[in-house]
Amino acid sequence: MFNVLFLEGINKNALIPFDDKTKFNIEYINHAIEENVLIEKIQNIHIIGIRSKTELSSKVLEHATNLIIIGCFCIGTNQVDLDYCSKNNISVVNSPFMNSRSVSELVISLIISLSRKLGDVNMDMHKGIWNKSSNNCHEIRGRTLGIIGYGHVGQQVSILAEHMGMNVIYYDIIPVLGLGNSKSCSMIDLLKKSDFITIHVPETKITKGFFGKEQLKLMKENSYLLNLSRGSVVDLNSVREYIDNGKLAGLAIDVYPNEPKTKINNWKNVLQGAKNTILTPHIGGSTEEAQILIADEVGNKIYKYITQGCTMDSITLPKINIPQLHNNIRIINFHKNIKGSLYEINNLVNSYNINIINQHLATKGEIGLCIIDIELDEKNKINLNDFIINLNKLDISYKTRTISN
Repeated sequence: MFNVLFLEGINKNALIPFDDKTKFNIEYINHAIEENVLIEKIQNIHIIGIRSKTELSSKVLEHATNLIIIGCFCIGTNQVDLDYCSKNNISVVNSPFMNSRSVSELVISLIISLSRKLGDVNMDMHKGIWNKSSNNCHEIRGRTLGIIGYGHVGQQVSILAEHMGMNVIYYDIIPVLGLGNSKSCSMIDLLKKSDFITIHVPETKITKGFFGKEQLKLMKENSYLLNLSRGSVVDLNSVREYIDNGKLAGLAIDVYPNEPKTKINNWKNVLQGAKNTILTPHIGGSTEEAQILIADEVGNKIYKYITQGCTMDSITLPKINIPQLHNNIRIINFHKNIKGSLYEINNLVNSYNINIINQHLATKGEIGLCIIDIELDEKNKINLNDFIINLNKLDISYKTRTISN
């Protein structure tokens, strides 16, 4: 029986693969929970599903002695201590692109809104102020959009923007073929030439805090900045200075350095009250369509690993694309990635006179993963527990689990 914990109101499509109540005991919570509660609950959990509000730090994970897999029902995995998971043979899976269309559509809507000052005009109208004016309001057709980070989201933004009549340039640290008429350029050229700049990068050591005064100085007068990537990427204090002094004509921010884990009524941010500034509460991928797609994808990735042992979707484990299991026993062994490990494993297999049907090996860093399919017969059933005990006793072994059907 696998104990499953789904947090943060993950779309319930994620539950569909786990409908066998003889195999899965599911606890579903529609919000994030406090760290001390999480530490208590995670001790008996084999499978956990989270979104971006739940932090699975080493402090939390060291209590998760039964944990097999973490499903991040979102793009990012920076809320999980991936190094800890790798070292402790915990698989981590996510959904790297299923919400990219939702984010991309929001970017386009924000570009239009900034260009027409819709945020300020809307607030004025709610206050009873009728201020009809075309001053500093523009069409986006013919304007240049600079995209920093040309991955799944950046590419979709590129396609949509070009269909809107924009000229698209982009910068990425990895050489990427441009779609449509978009053109690759240097970061400096992008900053100097773009009327709108939108950022779509992951949080890494390179991107953390990389967009600040140096980049803002190079931007065109009366240009616009959008960040729907990660809150740590942009220096918001510098951005506020440049929006106040008129160098920036507008700003749209969806992500922040410190985001509340629950709904609050007293949120404070340095950008509040800034002119032509649109602030949204990390809703880039928050559409029903995106959440359904993410739930389907990550839910099935978890189920595939639990029932088949396939690690091709794992961020933290060596990758093995294993065939579907048919009336056999599958042994999944994590071990030290050192010379002679496979020899020791196979020696033990031979000592039990076990017939190997399939065997797969992959390594990643210090970890080796060996998956062995053996015949499902009465003899193997009797000897299996003893074999697993002795396999785990090997100096090279970390942990082992078995799958049968």
